[in-house]
Amino acid sequence: MESHPSTDVIVIGAGFGGLGAALALAEAGARVVLFEALRYPGGCASTFSRSGHRFEAGATLFSGFDPGQPFARWIERHRMHVELTPVDPMVELRTGAYTLPIAPDRQRLLAALAALPGIPEEPLRAFFAYQRRVADALWGVLDDPSLLPPWSASMVLRHAARAGYYLPLLTCIGRPLRDVLARFGLDRCEPLRYFLDASLQITVQTSSHEAEAPFALSTLDYYFRGTRHVKGGIGALADAMVAAIRALGGEVRFSERVQAIEPATGGWLVRTRKSSLRASSIVANILPQALPSLLGRPSSRASDLARRVEEGWGAAMLYLALPHDAPLRPEAHHLELIDKVDLPYTHGNHVFVSISGKDEIRGPAGRRTVTCSTHVDAARLRSLPPAERGLFIHGIQEAMRSTLTRRAPELWGCKLLEMTASPRTFERFTLRPEGLVGGIPRRAGLAQYTQLGPFEAEERLWLVGDSVFPGQSTLATAVGGLRTATAVLRSTDLARERRSA
Repeated sequence: MESHPSTDVIVIGAGFGGLGAALALAEAGARVVLFEALRYPGGCASTFSRSGHRFEAGATLFSGFDPGQPFARWIERHRMHVELTPVDPMVELRTGAYTLPIAPDRQRLLAALAALPGIPEEPLRAFFAYQRRVADALWGVLDDPSLLPPWSASMVLRHAARAGYYLPLLTCIGRPLRDVLARFGLDRCEPLRYFLDASLQITVQTSSHEAEAPFALSTLDYYFRGTRHVKGGIGALADAMVAAIRALGGEVRFSERVQAIEPATGGWLVRTRKSSLRASSIVANILPQALPSLLGRPSSRASDLARRVEEGWGAAMLYLALPHDAPLRPEAHHLELIDKVDLPYTHGNHVFVSISGKDEIRGPAGRRTVTCSTHVDAARLRSLPPAERGLFIHGIQEAMRSTLTRRAPELWGCKLLEMTASPRTFERFTLRPEGLVGGIPRRAGLAQYTQLGPFEAEERLWLVGDSVFPGQSTLATAVGGLRTATAVLRSTDLARERRSA
């Protein structure tokens, strides 16, 4: 019989779901080993180096940094060396119809929206007052992950005490956001729709016409909930979380890809090219599509989740380098560009742009770097013959260049370097099948609430990440990892065992 070293929990993947789970488990005293195939942490929200420059893999605005919120608690508790900077405006939305600075202050944003032609101020303020009540209820749960499943009797009582907060949800659960807009007489208000559709395409991966209202209404608060720029890149936060895991006795093994997961007495055996290791539980920060290849067989519990993920998006990217003295705002900032407001906000017609600060060293001679991204319809890409997929992505990247030229000429006109990435690139570097990113589109329907608990795909094998609720953002994936760690500890009594050891 083979003999293998063992640990309590193995975490696969150092995206923020895996980092959150590993850090929470290590804090509880569990022995944790985290395997990551790349040389650096962060997954889709990482900072990588190419051609002497440091780029963000994806979006670079992150929330959860206000006092008492999860990232803020971790930073304080572990004395992480992470420099956060406020961004004002958070994003500048540019369309063919108007330019809107999205302020980190609710009243300033409302004033800017009310100043746009065609938006009635009184219904607008009534709508956002309702939106705030819904957001307060749901963000309170993110700020205190113990309110999320799995629930104990005491947690049920805590929810009962908060019942008043949840009442606004009763009128919008299972309904698209357009129905809520119609209730306030705003369903035909096009300038408001441009703003909402642009914001929601990034956060809940769909438009106001079909987005599940509670999810959509809560994510509109993203700009007001401890959102910051991480100086030097989000990789600085990921690195700090790795350091905290190691300081607590956990192991983090980079450049070690998990090749197989096998049942073993009392748990699981994980094999990599370099080693094999047993554990009572596994937390896998992977897409459900990736699980069968690791198990060597289908996973029935993960199949429906995989189908829903396949309804989502890939991403096409442009990575740019700018001179240090580029004629731009000196601080890190973000643009959201829409070329044609009457077309879907995908495929290069809608581009999210993150520009590093002048005081961040991102390349030779102090160059600044830019990450530009757009959504790609994964199902449409999948339906094409392999020979046509490259041309399809090339066309999307050409549309991105056109949008950048028209909506951000001051940026596009001074670029010194351009690199491209596609869903295939994301698949190669993040091991996400088909390069799927962003999680499950939160379209209206009660099906969105059928998998709210931590997702146990196999006995003592849990999935975390943007496809598992709450998903959808770096904060949400980290919170998902944290609450999954709680479920792992309860299911194995690891916390009690470690305290008594």
